[in-house]
Amino acid sequence: MREGFFTPRLRVASYEELNAWLLDRCVAYAKAHKHPELTDLTIWQAFEAERAQLVPIRGPFDGFHATQASVSKTCLVRLDNNKYSVVSRAVGRPVEIQAYADRIVIRQEGAIPAFARTGEHPRCFGRGETIYNPWHYVPVLARKPGALRNGAPFKDWPLPASLALVRRKLKGSDDGDRQMVKVLSAVLSDGLAAVETACAEALAGGVHSADVVLNILARHRDPGPAATILTPEALRLRHAPIADCARYDRLRRTS
Repeated sequence: MREGFFTPRLRVASYEELNAWLLDRCVAYAKAHKHPELTDLTIWQAFEAERAQLVPIRGPFDGFHATQASVSKTCLVRLDNNKYSVVSRAVGRPVEIQAYADRIVIRQEGAIPAFARTGEHPRCFGRGETIYNPWHYVPVLARKPGALRNGAPFKDWPLPASLALVRRKLKGSDDGDRQMVKVLSAVLSDGLAAVETACAEALAGGVHSADVVLNILARHRDPGPAATILTPEALRLRHAPIADCARYDRLRRTS
């Protein structure tokens, strides 16, 4: 069957396309061929008869090839002649690369490094390619903010709309790179959605500086005012005290 399905060699754009094609071919084969033991039925008819007794699949099979690697000074690991970026705090330390059919997951000490969604890359099947995730390099920008303009990881970086607009506006400032690094660094602690909302609020007010964006974030983090506690009727004050400083004069004369 393998030779029949894969000869001549297939060319597909994605695993999803390949799986859909294989499903169609398998169903067609099952409907056209007799079952090897139940010769009065096709393979498809035997499958349909057994379908109700089959155990449902609980989830995708967690199948991957694991290999150990060390993170280079440029925050990269190598797999199958390609390089993938890793969060900067993992530099110089060993990591485990879990290579799935469609993606790779990079773990350090059994866990995906901080800012969890960045520990994963789509798997590349070319040669000599470097796959960057710009968020891996944001902590490095605190020391080298100028890399935001010319660094390879940040070329054609698809940021959310408001964040991208703030970046464009800050390019005209003398310290625009440093300000933008402050905004991007806030994503690592507050999350991308919160920073995008803060940028949108700042732009709506006609400003785009990092200090304003960070101030909006801080206000969103602060808890709201405490709930008002209703005073029971039995404890309600019935005779308000009178501010009379002359009482202190009477005490002073008595002494």
